[in-house]
Amino acid sequence: MSEDYSDVVKQAKEYYDSYDADEFYYRVWGGEDFHLGIYEHEDEPIFDASRRTVQTIADQVTLNENTRVVDIGAGYGGAARFIASQYGCKVSCLNLSERENERNRQKNREQNLDHLIEVIDGSFESLPYEDASFDVVWSEDAILHSGDKESVVKEVARILKKGGSFVFTDPMQADDCPEGVIDPILERINLDSMGSVKLYRELAAKNGLKEVNVIDLAKYLPMHYDRVRRELESRYDEIIGIISKEYVDNMIRGLVRWVEGGRNGYLNWALMHFRKE
Repeated sequence: MSEDYSDVVKQAKEYYDSYDADEFYYRVWGGEDFHLGIYEHEDEPIFDASRRTVQTIADQVTLNENTRVVDIGAGYGGAARFIASQYGCKVSCLNLSERENERNRQKNREQNLDHLIEVIDGSFESLPYEDASFDVVWSEDAILHSGDKESVVKEVARILKKGGSFVFTDPMQADDCPEGVIDPILERINLDSMGSVKLYRELAAKNGLKEVNVIDLAKYLPMHYDRVRRELESRYDEIIGIISKEYVDNMIRGLVRWVEGGRNGYLNWALMHFRKE
């Protein structure tokens, strides 16, 4: 229940359930997915780059009709629909935002995938699943919104089957990020700190998850946020007819901070794969 969520999780839920945020991510960030993209060139469509991220993650694990996957922080469910349609696996989408979950369910019905995908309202700090339920726990750029990442990794380890994979991406601070330099970004996402590759490695090891692979994707972080900024600015007049001007202007300023943080080497983005021993 939402009343049991931590304050940080409640703030994230309130934000993503807002009309402005929902319309922005749906109309500007890609509709199917709103995570970071892996770009072949800086002007590539956001959707294409985002879908390449999904495929890159899928390539790390074994997926077939017998694979049970949970996507924690699933957003609109684009990744779930992709892997369900391509590989036939069953996917549970766990996500905070009721607005996003309704769009997810609608898209699943439209694409005749609702028999393979379930959508559950909930927080990944306390996963509503039995022990050893899943072959793969998947997440894209969502865990940063948790103020208790240790609980998230502990819960992931609990619901994974032995030999199962935890594969995810997350925007993070660099391991050597100087203190205070990303405070404007942290303030915007209502956090005191971000995760890091070092932190996730420590939490994984503590919870019986062995490192399989860590892929450095840091160069794409500023590229992606700048691509979204340019998309938003090019459609500015159209978008402020749908979303509040205040939200759009604040978003542009926030995107600029992410770009600067990435270009200065203060921020990181990586694909991490751990396996339950």
